[in-house]
Amino acid sequence: MSKVVWGITISLYFTIFLTTATNEQFSNNISIPADHPALQYSTRETFDAVATLNKKLVANTDELEFEKGYGYLSSVLNKLEIHPDTQTLVFSETSFQSEQISPANPRALYFNDTVAVGWVPNSRTLEIAAQDPRQGVIFYSLEQNLEKKPTFQRNERCLQCHLTPFTGNVPGFLIMSMLPLSDNPNEYAQGWVVDHRTPITERWGGWYVTGLQTPTVHLGNVPVHHVEKSYVRTARAPIFKSLDNVLDTSPYLTPHSDVAALLVLNHQSQVINLLTRLGWEARVADYEKNSDWLLNTNTVTELVDYLLFIDETPLPTPVQGSSGFTKRFSATRPYDRKGRSLRQLDLQRRLLRYPCSYMIYSPAFDALPPETQNAIYQRMWTILSGQASDPVYARLALDDRQAIIEILRDTKPGLPDYFSDIHQ
Repeated sequence: MSKVVWGITISLYFTIFLTTATNEQFSNNISIPADHPALQYSTRETFDAVATLNKKLVANTDELEFEKGYGYLSSVLNKLEIHPDTQTLVFSETSFQSEQISPANPRALYFNDTVAVGWVPNSRTLEIAAQDPRQGVIFYSLEQNLEKKPTFQRNERCLQCHLTPFTGNVPGFLIMSMLPLSDNPNEYAQGWVVDHRTPITERWGGWYVTGLQTPTVHLGNVPVHHVEKSYVRTARAPIFKSLDNVLDTSPYLTPHSDVAALLVLNHQSQVINLLTRLGWEARVADYEKNSDWLLNTNTVTELVDYLLFIDETPLPTPVQGSSGFTKRFSATRPYDRKGRSLRQLDLQRRLLRYPCSYMIYSPAFDALPPETQNAIYQRMWTILSGQASDPVYARLALDDRQAIIEILRDTKPGLPDYFSDIHQ
């Protein structure tokens, strides 16, 4: 069966097997037509970061620089404000460029809050996925040819894998982990979608993982294709502080596939999909005059639980990256009056120091209709104020809840006034 893009890569046959091998990631997975009049995903003008840059390229008000060995990669990252220390390396042979990908020549992924750029050394094509605030993730490609006016082209082939039940039936990100697979034609790939709820022991199959301190049991750093026997897990994952002694890292921007960057990427990919799903539901309901949809959707609760890390899998051991990603990411604004930020990484027992996602600042959140934002805030306040009765919310400690409220009050425009101090 032919192989297609995953941004963030996966093959079509792998996806088909996943539909029977993996639990649903979304509680509400009713399909919404991408061409619904309220959405017009393929035809409506987009305002994601790549679309904005593309307009400048077409108008000759900006340009990309071509660099030997990298093509437009460094220039694209600079224009899109993506730092090289976000580099993660995936070596599963599942991209449409699969013939060029191997453990010796992995695919690099660079990202910020809304855009991911995929690059393979010596490849003719850059792959880009960017979240439009209303439409969801838009997929682009950029040919790596020295041209006077290079421009990004939409690539909807990616939707074969990136608009499925595993993305909430909206165009989104898809981060996978897979078990080793032999060349036996009677065996099929086994894998699953990864987010911050996935146990570390089940993450990173097909990815490199580097750091000064990393978990000892996970699926990364070992071959996942052409192995002697399928589905065999390694008892202890190889530990790499960098990849300098593992492969030739000179073609890459850094010698790292940083464990902290991987953890952040695992978290935010699902937020992007949930925000898109909720936005699509809201806009379709408004178009169809369905005033009761907020009473009947589970997506608000699911998004809020995810934003507050209610079901986060604890880290089995502290982790420490080695690329500089942690220090830079944790120092990113906005800060509250006490110098705290929702971007401060913990990495001792959980991802964030203050368990509320920085993705609450994303353009997709701000683009949600007012009544939808209100429903999110009301649900957040129910949990943060201690009114939620389900015992699962007890894991969110009083000190954490108070800190989240204070940070949001200082940094989140439009936060309702009822977000006040709690004393209980």
